[in-house]
Amino acid sequence: MKRIFWMLVIGGTAVVGFQWLTAPDVVDPQQRRQLMRERYYSTPAVQPPFATETREPCSNRVAHKQPLFGDLHVHTAYSTDAYAFDTRVTPTEAYRYARGGAVLLPPLNGDGMGTRVLRNEQPLDFMAVTDHAEYMGEGSLCLDPAQQAYSTLVCKVYRGDLKPPVSPVMQPLIRMLAFVIYGKERPASVCAADGSACIERSESVWRDIQLAAELAYDRSSECRFTSLVGYEYSLAEKSSNLHRNVIFANATVPPLPLSAKEAPQPSLLWQWLAQTCLDSATGCDALAIPHNSNWSSGRMFFPEYPGAETPAEKRDAAVLRQRIERLAEVMQVKGDSECRRGLYGVVGSADEQCDFEKLRAPDEVAEDCRDGVGEGGMMLKGCLSRFSYTRYGLTQGLAEHKKLGVNPFEYGLIASSDSHNATGGDVDEEQYDGAHGMDSDAAKRLIKEYDVPGGIATGSPLRYNPGGIAGVWAEENSRQSVFAALKRRETFGSSGPRIVPRFFGGWDLPDDMCGEDLARQGYAHGVPMGEVLPPRPESSDAPAFVLSALKDPRGNQLQRLQVVKGTMRDDGQMQETVYDVAGYAAGEASVDTATCAVAGPGRSSFCTRWVDPDFDPERAAVYYLRVLENPSCRWSAWQCLRVEGERPAACGDPDIPQIIQERAWTSPIWYYPNT
Repeated sequence: MKRIFWMLVIGGTAVVGFQWLTAPDVVDPQQRRQLMRERYYSTPAVQPPFATETREPCSNRVAHKQPLFGDLHVHTAYSTDAYAFDTRVTPTEAYRYARGGAVLLPPLNGDGMGTRVLRNEQPLDFMAVTDHAEYMGEGSLCLDPAQQAYSTLVCKVYRGDLKPPVSPVMQPLIRMLAFVIYGKERPASVCAADGSACIERSESVWRDIQLAAELAYDRSSECRFTSLVGYEYSLAEKSSNLHRNVIFANATVPPLPLSAKEAPQPSLLWQWLAQTCLDSATGCDALAIPHNSNWSSGRMFFPEYPGAETPAEKRDAAVLRQRIERLAEVMQVKGDSECRRGLYGVVGSADEQCDFEKLRAPDEVAEDCRDGVGEGGMMLKGCLSRFSYTRYGLTQGLAEHKKLGVNPFEYGLIASSDSHNATGGDVDEEQYDGAHGMDSDAAKRLIKEYDVPGGIATGSPLRYNPGGIAGVWAEENSRQSVFAALKRRETFGSSGPRIVPRFFGGWDLPDDMCGEDLARQGYAHGVPMGEVLPPRPESSDAPAFVLSALKDPRGNQLQRLQVVKGTMRDDGQMQETVYDVAGYAAGEASVDTATCAVAGPGRSSFCTRWVDPDFDPERAAVYYLRVLENPSCRWSAWQCLRVEGERPAACGDPDIPQIIQERAWTSPIWYYPNT
């Protein structure tokens, strides 16, 4: 078996090697299905005995809401890929870091401890640890010498006790593949013939994650930090990303986190959440947040309803998706998922800002998936699709609403980090410390590309970025208030800086809203980001919007406010329009990449009222606000300036951008014609 595994990772025969290694070692499918019914579907959500939702009233409560910043996508050593990359930070330590503490990051010393101290100088307001449900039990069993699984081949490879003859940069990837090669199955040698050992250990690990969130939650009247219980559901279909982060409203959660092993379609996840949580009469509530649609080969926002044939069945499926999936993650370390230029079926503005932080180069020549889907997106291969980007998912939702009366893609927007160092909110370009244990120094982060043996994936550390941050408008920093903001989609995302955007729409917004009374008037006369405009009065020609933004006190000056609008044309094409509403033109501000000094005009704040000049009352539309900072140095430019010794070849690579234009996106506001 050992020889076969080395052939797998060296020879590149991924499929043959997978079959040889795993065929005798997979959980019995029939027993597994029976166990799944017994353990995942028979028990509703419950509040563990160590948890409570009792708390002191928050002393800082704002009726018209305040901006709070957080991260809803953070991995710790409880995720097998993070552990394989030498991350040893626990959920408890991750929450401590989020609150302003320090953690130890790789490289590891002889005792397996991190040697690099990282302290959080800008604490978060809220966070969820979202470790992968997949392999949660397997990874824990492999690290426990008291378990029979400990001595198995797969566990020895995972721990690094067996090292194949590949380069040091490949070692953690091979350790991660110890489980990945099992695909949608589980190793019987680790999990037992029916999978019960891994299910039972997953339950134990899940309790530890809940306990860490319980201990981190600030229940004092100061309300400094909110912890939310969560996990990641990590489905891949034909090497295409369909991952979701599942976030719970409170401590009442299902006894086990449902993974893609048990639910190989997103609709099964939504049905399980409805059954065991939302409809269980236990007080449980939850959201599933798609992320990295840019890796999905068009599958994330493709308009399909598996298993539904009649219009009524499709409508029911759309209602369920809209109920569970209220938000989408527009950016994280693995790239921007807002938009991409030149895609089939999209016409309108030439938006150069769509070139922002693309894992696949903006000028890459690739086949377009057109009206279908592709495969290989997680390997940065295969066709490109408009259904891989949130802007076009939002626009496609207008067509679905017209057909079904329900919009399954009525998403609010957030951003997050996807840190596999357990360092939520560590998203500063100048101080980027890497997102994985394996990129623990600048030289490793400045590797342009490497291929995982067997063609299973393509790594691109230099194309990665520090990730983003999530924002909510909430009355106070409590679970109840933060989750309510997430659920009503009064949210925004940032590429890193703590920009504060606000976006209201309505039919009779006052002309003088830009002032201290902005929020009160916005709620009184219109709707905030994340809402649908009320029916159009006969006296109104077009909706008005009020846009405002404040710069990050530690960040760069703001350049522009833009409104992005999406509509569906009669010929089925998606119409995108980007309006420069306030600020300065591109090119007026600049950055010297030799020193990273910035120059040129900018503003610390903007506020303006705008009316859609192209409004058609007969055509549905979706609008969101995008805020652009002035240009600044990308993290890679900063590190090329500071790297010691010989500069990596990537520092002179003209294909790697040296400049970044940080930004924020608000959740949309929707308009549907009166019916």
